[in-house]
Amino acid sequence: MASEQPDRILPVEGIVGAHPSMQRLFKMMLQAAKSRSTILIRGETGTGKELIAKAIHEHSSRSEGPLVRLNCAALAESVLESELFGHEKGAFTGAVTRREGRFEQADGGTLFLDELSEMPLSLQVKLLRFLQEREFERVGGNETITVNVRVVAATNRDLRALVDDGSFREDLYFRLKVVVLEVPPLRARPSDIPLLADHFLRLCADDNDKEIHGFTRRAKEALLAYPWPGNVRELQHAIEQAVVLCEEELIDTEDLPIEPLDREVDPLSLMIPGVTLAEVERYTIMKTLEAVGGSPTKAAQILGVSKRTIQYRLREWGVAPRSRQVDR
Repeated sequence: MASEQPDRILPVEGIVGAHPSMQRLFKMMLQAAKSRSTILIRGETGTGKELIAKAIHEHSSRSEGPLVRLNCAALAESVLESELFGHEKGAFTGAVTRREGRFEQADGGTLFLDELSEMPLSLQVKLLRFLQEREFERVGGNETITVNVRVVAATNRDLRALVDDGSFREDLYFRLKVVVLEVPPLRARPSDIPLLADHFLRLCADDNDKEIHGFTRRAKEALLAYPWPGNVRELQHAIEQAVVLCEEELIDTEDLPIEPLDREVDPLSLMIPGVTLAEVERYTIMKTLEAVGGSPTKAAQILGVSKRTIQYRLREWGVAPRSRQVDR
């Protein structure tokens, strides 16, 4: 299987990743940034989807234009419509003046729609029209407005599942999934945990004027053992708290706000040396498949191999694909 690549930090503050899955994401992101296509970013909460959107904007031909953000889950439907498309004077109670929406504010640049899955169906229709025709009307208005805006959307939910249950439009789903960037969870790229921890340590130590030079061996082991359900965001907050509480030159376990884990140690870790490379390979592939819900494609991306390699190994081991292993 492919080996880890050297450290690489994109020229966007906060994006750190040497794991093959992140290097692949960076490559796809830079390629997509040069296009005019709408981009969908998928990933769990806390994985850094907004930073990826910012990087797309800064590496695109629109970098001199505005980057406008909107969280679709933070506003009521009526307010969200006005925020997106603007409104005319008198369109509703309290609309005392005409107001430009985020689409007009983003003209010549990029509009980042976070938590797109929470957008009501009625507004999904208007968004689809814009993506197809690049035009819209303000709330309460009849004038058709055309703007030059690239849409980057993000979600932490399975849009295909939302289409199946009727809460997301299928035509919009297919319009969005032309370019899809998958941001891996932190648990799927454990080799990046030390890099990220050191990165956040430097930032937080500088911000707090503290002389802290690293982590004890026990602290490093604790960081690697913890599953980080909140992903990079949780790690960042943990390091920030540790920096504030630490009174020594090295952060130790008692400085870290993570609870010890009462879980069994993976038996393979107790057998090295003593197992073959073939056994290590099988263990790695099976554990990765388990972590990604059985998807050979996602497992291949994380491990830096082809999907065909995963499928070949499963056949070789006589492992029958389960229904949830089928990629959509």
